[in-house]
Amino acid sequence: MQSTAYRFGEKIRAVREKKSLTMKDVAEKAGVSESLISQIERNKVSPAIDTLLSIIDVLDIDLEYIFSDFKREHAVNLVRKSERKRIVVKKAVYEKLSHTIESDDAHGIEAYFLSIPKGGEKGSSEYGHPGKELGVIVEGSAEFTIGSKTWELQEGDSISFLADVPHILRNTGEKKLKAFWVVTPPRND
Repeated sequence: MQSTAYRFGEKIRAVREKKSLTMKDVAEKAGVSESLISQIERNKVSPAIDTLLSIIDVLDIDLEYIFSDFKREHAVNLVRKSERKRIVVKKAVYEKLSHTIESDDAHGIEAYFLSIPKGGEKGSSEYGHPGKELGVIVEGSAEFTIGSKTWELQEGDSISFLADVPHILRNTGEKKLKAFWVVTPPRND
């Protein structure tokens, strides 16, 4: 017998053993022979799709997990430092970093490297936007206000919040404030 090109037998065996099931247990519940389960686990045969679905249903395995190795291309978004899109708003410089490539923006993220001059700020005291944000102060000190509450932030501090409330990050230090900021879903500014 020849080995199959698509090898998922190891995954099936690992899950079966983790659940303390014998090949006979799985075979009986899936309505196939124990010999077939053995051959599938050793990648000696490639089962019909309905047989495979029965086996992974018995073992409660996610279909995507079984086929995760067969994706031919993985979407990658690379942004070189020299190619970052720069946006300036109220003297705050946003350098757009890489963002996730998603079929729906609800699960996507985008990230920025922020540079805010002494006394400068980012955000709005009048409105928020749908989504969430997470920021890390890389250099300098800041004051972060969301709604009616304010926090002092120092180098290394991080903060995350629901962004649907007005919020402002203000440089309160004596030098340029540098921060890494993540937004979800992407705003696509």
